[in-house]
Amino acid sequence: MTPQTRQWILQTKPQAGNKPTFTLLATPIPPLLPNQALVKPLYFSNDPAQHVWMTLSPRDQHPARPYAAPIEPGDPIPSFAIAQVIESLCTRIPVGRLVYARVTWSDLSIINSQDCLYTLDDVLPTDAKIGITHFMGALGLSGLTAHYGLYDIACATANDSIVISGAAGAVGSMAVQIAKKMIGCKYVIGIAGTDEKCRFVEGLGADECLNYRSGSFEEDLQRVTKDCVDVYFDNVGGWILDLMLKRLKSYGRVAACGAISQYQTPITGLTNYVDIVTMRLQILGFNVVDAIHKSSAVTNAILEAWSKGILVLSDDTETVVDATLEDVPSTWMGIFRGENKGKMITRVVHG
Repeated sequence: MTPQTRQWILQTKPQAGNKPTFTLLATPIPPLLPNQALVKPLYFSNDPAQHVWMTLSPRDQHPARPYAAPIEPGDPIPSFAIAQVIESLCTRIPVGRLVYARVTWSDLSIINSQDCLYTLDDVLPTDAKIGITHFMGALGLSGLTAHYGLYDIACATANDSIVISGAAGAVGSMAVQIAKKMIGCKYVIGIAGTDEKCRFVEGLGADECLNYRSGSFEEDLQRVTKDCVDVYFDNVGGWILDLMLKRLKSYGRVAACGAISQYQTPITGLTNYVDIVTMRLQILGFNVVDAIHKSSAVTNAILEAWSKGILVLSDDTETVVDATLEDVPSTWMGIFRGENKGKMITRVVHG
């Protein structure tokens, strides 16, 4: 009998504010080809970018606009994961190793050699007292995104004041720490969705954090940015980005990292767009794939800062949720419901 795995398939794409829908199907596992491995996902990375991949269509593909392949109805849902190698025809990823790789939402996945970003043995110091899940977040793509966005895109310096939205999330929480504790920005303001999250962000080093759901948010934002700020690290887009266009100094810089506020709601325009012109603002979007070549150096820099007590990496700076494969889509949707502090990770409970 041909071995099978259960796999989540996209049923309908998200559109007009509607959520995507999924179907769990049993699919055959084909024989391995050279340079392939069969892996069992242990931890899934929950990323807003997966929603973006679902909204793309084939007409978005153009050689001049490279981004990612769209997920179409009938396609399996891709995800980054820490997985264990079960079978292998690839010398780079032998049986028994833990790998950080691009897989699918499934019990078992076949990966090619290029799908494996690294094995945990390659990056985990032998004496490190740190959980492996941090290599999916603070020591992985989330930390790299924050580091790249601050240093290379925003060109942040110790003389800068900075606002970071989505400050309690995976990238935002690392951006707060890197801005304040590694770059030494003179004033770091976070924006988050609850008072509890704001206290969490301030505990990471932010000078202040504002709850955007507060009735006084706009007045509070004007108060803490009364002298205007140099940099805005944007993880949410939408109306908060629109407000921040009024709170930046002339020649202010915006590192456009994400727009999670608009991934599941109708997209709105910028009423303060003219400020980009009159204030000579610089807005630069970026994608972490452009910084993959820096990943080893950034991981080492963050690890060193953590080992010296400069940065906080602990159970409190990530959210790990136990879930069976049946519950994986619902757990992933938790990032859009604001259920995470730091990186949100699904620990797969296998039957």
